[in-house]
Amino acid sequence: MAEEAHSLAIDQVVQKALDDANVSESDLSAVAVTVGPGLSLCLRVGVHKARKIAKSFRLPIVGVHHMEAHALVSRLVNKDLDFPFLALLISGGHNLLVLAHGLGQYVQLGTTIDDAIGEAYDKSARWLGLDMRKGGGPALEQLALEGDPNAVKFSVPMRQHKDCNFSYAGLKTQGRSTDDIPISSATKDDRQIRANIAASFQQVAVLHLEERCQRAVEWALKMEPSIKYFVVSGGVASNQYVRTHLNQIAEKNGLQLVCPPPRLCTDNGVMIAWTGIEHFIAGRFDDPPAVDEPDDMQYDLRPRWPLGEEYSEGRSVSRSMKTARVHPSLTSMIQGSVR
Repeated sequence: MAEEAHSLAIDQVVQKALDDANVSESDLSAVAVTVGPGLSLCLRVGVHKARKIAKSFRLPIVGVHHMEAHALVSRLVNKDLDFPFLALLISGGHNLLVLAHGLGQYVQLGTTIDDAIGEAYDKSARWLGLDMRKGGGPALEQLALEGDPNAVKFSVPMRQHKDCNFSYAGLKTQGRSTDDIPISSATKDDRQIRANIAASFQQVAVLHLEERCQRAVEWALKMEPSIKYFVVSGGVASNQYVRTHLNQIAEKNGLQLVCPPPRLCTDNGVMIAWTGIEHFIAGRFDDPPAVDEPDDMQYDLRPRWPLGEEYSEGRSVSRSMKTARVHPSLTSMIQGSVR
């Protein structure tokens, strides 16, 4: 279903982007496209379209790492953001802490061993009967404003693990509500109970982020004492409660918090284009596809593609990257001059 939805939308989405920018394909310098990580069926739709354009108009092609794009889009809107910097990438599918040494050069300090924070927000919002049309995260954040964050005792995950990895599966199930009554039909007392659950959940979910980020800042400064910026990006980075609390971590450690505007936090084409520009300028691109390249060609897709190599102190006993890895990390590919 996801693949079909992509296939039905991609031609008109690409055409609208060109029309809105008042350019045609012949005006382009290159084509950037996400090659991973992600669902291979959906990646294939995008790569097929990108290669079709690149082949027709003899354009170089830049394969982009989706998570690197989240990390780098802040450099589009903040011209002072130089390497090295620390980045937290938080969304429905990802929780990732990386030290960015340079373009394509990352050390992974922590990741999720199960669910990401965005998924925990969405599931909790659904269980609380919230209106999901604008997303579970915004709905839960809004309801939490009415609640007491100390009313419900949630356990902070993984406190016994002295690393920077995340776990949200347990916290997600702690907030499970048994009734399916929408919040709009709830009584005043029931609404207050749900608001208390939302506020308590959010407080502990973000406290888990804070604790992992504090340790990551310490590790990052040990490796790169010149770090000035803490970048937070991904869909959950548009949550104001999250931003406020992570800004406190940044200020406590003498760093400046940098977040893209909300429209560039959620998945978007701008971040892919910008990352493509950065790599294109650095000379990292592929030649235009061969004129006789068949339409049914098997593309180099990377559904599981780590951004960087794991920091030795950050290796998770609970989750081995060795079993999950299909492709070498972006960093190791660039260091080995793999194109």
